[in-house]
Amino acid sequence: MDALLVLLAAIMLGGFVFLPWMRRRRAVQHARQGLVVAGDPMAGYGFVPLERLDVRLPGPDPELDEALAEMRRTHDWRPAAELLRSTGDDWERRWQRVQSLAGAAAFELAAAPADAGGRRTGGIWLRTWRAEAPKDPGGAQTHAQFLVVQALRDPGSQDFRMILEEARTVCREAGLLAPGSPIPYITELAVSRGLGERPADYEELWSKVVQRAPHHMGAHLAALPYWSEKWHGSRKEADAFAERAASGAPAKSLLPALPLFAVYEHLPEANMVRGLYQSAVVERAIEGAHFALREAPADHPMAPHVRHLLVWFLVRAERYAEAMEQLRLVDGHVGAVPWSYGRSPAAEYAAYRALAIAGWEQLGGTSADFRPRG
Repeated sequence: MDALLVLLAAIMLGGFVFLPWMRRRRAVQHARQGLVVAGDPMAGYGFVPLERLDVRLPGPDPELDEALAEMRRTHDWRPAAELLRSTGDDWERRWQRVQSLAGAAAFELAAAPADAGGRRTGGIWLRTWRAEAPKDPGGAQTHAQFLVVQALRDPGSQDFRMILEEARTVCREAGLLAPGSPIPYITELAVSRGLGERPADYEELWSKVVQRAPHHMGAHLAALPYWSEKWHGSRKEADAFAERAASGAPAKSLLPALPLFAVYEHLPEANMVRGLYQSAVVERAIEGAHFALREAPADHPMAPHVRHLLVWFLVRAERYAEAMEQLRLVDGHVGAVPWSYGRSPAAEYAAYRALAIAGWEQLGGTSADFRPRG
C-alpha cells in the first residue's frame, strides 16, 4: 500500500512539474522552427520579421549604422574615427560603439576569403586606421577590443594568451593616449579575466575604472563575469558585487538592474523546478531591473541590454504582458545577452518572442490590444 501511494505521488508530481516543463520545451522548439502561428511577427503586432533582425546591436544607433555603412562601402576608417570623436566623453555610449566597431572588424575578417598567402583582408580599415593615425585614441581603443574579441572567440587555441597579452599592450597604449578615459581599462577587464589574474590585481585594475567612471553600467557588466563561479569567483562573490553596485547607485542609474545579470550568470544548466522564475530571488532581481529602467533616461545606451534580459526572464516567469511591453521597446535588434550566447541569436530571440505572444493571447490579449512602438 505504501509503495502504491509513493507511485501515485510520483505520477502527480510529474503532472505538476514535468509535463508543464515538457510543454514549454516543445513550445520553444516549435517556435524556433517557425511553427507557432501566434508567434508570427507579421500577424498584426508590428514586430520585425526574423530575417530582418539586426544581430549586431542591442538597440538602434543611427549614427553608428551610418558609419558602418560608409565603411563597408569605402573601406575607409575615417567614419569610425569621426563617430568616436563626436561621441566624446559619453562613456556609456562610447563603450557601446567601440565594442560594435571592434565586432564589425572581427566579423569582416572572419568572413573575408584568404588570399594566396593564406591571409585575410577583411577589416582592413582598422589596420589602416592604426597605421595612418597611431595617436588616435579611438583607433587604439577599437584595436584593443578587436583583439579581445579575436581571443575570446576561441579560448582553447594556442594563441589565446598571446593575443590577450597583445590586447593588454594596446589597452595601455590607449590609456596613455586618453588618460581620463575608462574605455581601455574596461577592455582590459576581459583581458585580465581571460589571463586568470589574481583577485588583488583585478581589484587594482577595477579601481582605475572606478576612478574614471564609478557608475558605468557597461563596466560593471564587463567586470561581473570575473567574480562568477564560471571564471574566478563564486555565486556569493558575484551576488555581492552586483548588490554593492545596485545599493550604491546614484539616481537615474541602471545599476539596480545588475543583480538580474548576476542571477542569470548562475542559473542551473538544466532546471526542472517550475517555480524557479517565480522565486523571491528572481522576482526581486526583475523588480530591480524594472525600477532601473523607470528611473534611467529612456535613451540610455545600456537600457536595451537590460530590456533583452528582462524579456528572457519574464517569458520564463510566464509574465507575458510585461514581456510584451519590453518587446515593444526593444524589438528589431538582438545583439545582447542572452541571445548573443546562442548559435543563432535572431532565432533564439524570435523563439521567446513567439512564446510571449502565445502567452499574451492565452491570457486574452490580441494584436488589437498591442500598441507597436511609434
